[in-house]
Amino acid sequence: MAARWGQLAVLLVIAAGSGSGWELSALPCSLYHFCECDFRPEVSALDCALARTVFGQHLARELLVKAVKRFVETELPSKPLVLSFHGWSGTGKTFVSSLLVKHLYRDGSRSPYVHHFSPILHFPHVQSIEQYKEDLKLWIQGNLSACGRSIFVFEEMDKMHPGLIDVIVPFLGPSWVVFGSNYRKAIFLFISNAGGEDISQVALEFWRNRKDREEIQLCDVESAISKAVLNNPKHGFWKSQIIRQHLIDVMVPFLPLRPCHVSQCVRSEMEQQGSEPQEDVVRSVTESLVYFPEEEKVFSSTGCKTVASRINYFL
Repeated sequence: MAARWGQLAVLLVIAAGSGSGWELSALPCSLYHFCECDFRPEVSALDCALARTVFGQHLARELLVKAVKRFVETELPSKPLVLSFHGWSGTGKTFVSSLLVKHLYRDGSRSPYVHHFSPILHFPHVQSIEQYKEDLKLWIQGNLSACGRSIFVFEEMDKMHPGLIDVIVPFLGPSWVVFGSNYRKAIFLFISNAGGEDISQVALEFWRNRKDREEIQLCDVESAISKAVLNNPKHGFWKSQIIRQHLIDVMVPFLPLRPCHVSQCVRSEMEQQGSEPQEDVVRSVTESLVYFPEEEKVFSSTGCKTVASRINYFL
């Protein structure tokens, strides 16, 4: 009994220091390795949602579903699941992350165990980086003590202050242990535009060589992505131990979108807005986007990012 009260005291201190809004009701959950909080993974439903609403991203769908399925079916994982999404803006990275959260937690993005970090919102001042490191470490430690099945989403990693993210390196490996916690059941997701140019170049070469887009595999782009983020002094992963120690389980590349994929986005968006897709509007929106290279016009420069606003304009 004395040991149990001592454990509760430790958790209370961690929670108080984290400033996470952690509640006493979460205490019992942190004391047992079998507690899953509101973690309700539906991997088959995730796969269906990706197939139905995400266009032109066969590789992202395949890699993500395989990694998540293997992770959630492992009763005692050896380490947290660490994912990194890469690709140009508008290719679906943020949307896919929202689908992932929706199909992992009963309450989706409203779950108290889903945590988002934005460098512009949470870490805006470079002169405060040491304080940010301390706050981030305490936040993650406190929330993992509350629920080992937490997910941490770091958006816009290409705008993160270099050196900041390495404070979480100990949480990502197999050896980090705190009494009363199971950090190895957590998920960490990094989202970045870095590597987008390299991914697009590979996709363009496949197109020029008349190879099927679906033939592109991770091995075709993984090395280029790693170099792009590790050697960019303005990227959050610059010289990061997360890359050097190979702590990322899967780098998920998002390919640039062809005009046909943009048209699919337009139809899907019109349906979500409650209107019947009109082919003249679909064509007008698709043709209004900028495509590259300038001579060949193979890929959309902005993906599907501006589709919603353009639909309203043409309607």
